[in-house]
Amino acid sequence: MSSASGSPALTTAGFQVLLALASGHSHGYAVMGFVDQLTDGQVRLGPGTLYRTLARLVADELVSESEVSDPSAPHDARRRYYQLTPLGAQVVRDEAALLARLVDAAHTAGLLDGERRTT
Repeated sequence: MSSASGSPALTTAGFQVLLALASGHSHGYAVMGFVDQLTDGQVRLGPGTLYRTLARLVADELVSESEVSDPSAPHDARRRYYQLTPLGAQVVRDEAALLARLVDAAHTAGLLDGERRTT
């Protein structure tokens, strides 16, 4: 996946991470759980993929490490929290809109519901 607006190219894993962070800051394990739950276990982000993706998103300034942590969680100094940057929020919105158009085209082509639609 890539953004037409000149933003950095976005992989499927990158989109999934940005989507997980769209509702607020989170740590890596929660991002993995979000993707697993969202896809009913069909997609599992392994730790290597997740943390390479997070590092890339941070380098591309789509995600930043958050100073805020979850006060109700047991303290773990190794746990890092991440949040979308304004650019990351725009990129994930743009990508979601593109994917919605592609899904609409798949519906029109009869790929998702078994019958071809005309628009």
